Amino acid sequence: MDTEAGIQPSLTHHAVRKHSVRLFGHLTSISLEEPFWQELHRLADRHGLSLTRLIEQIDEARTAEMTDGPGNLSSALRLYVLGEIMA
Repeated sequence: MDTEAGIQPSLTHHAVRKHSVRLFGHLTSISLEEPFWQELHRLADRHGLSLTRLIEQIDEARTAEMTDGPGNLSSALRLYVLGEIMA
């Protein structure tokens, strides 16, 4: 059933899951909702990259852009996915 705004309730709530990845040789944990994780996989395939390499590139850009610390990687991944979807 859709709401008045046309938003499907099944799209508004997904539990955050921890995903372990090895970035730059170090094991790290990323907390993301499943739709974001799935979209990262799709985007990595589209760009001809491994998921790990895509996340490393996003992480490199995130740390290069921040002047007051690198911020949160999970947030950077969500913003990247959103930006790709909106492009």
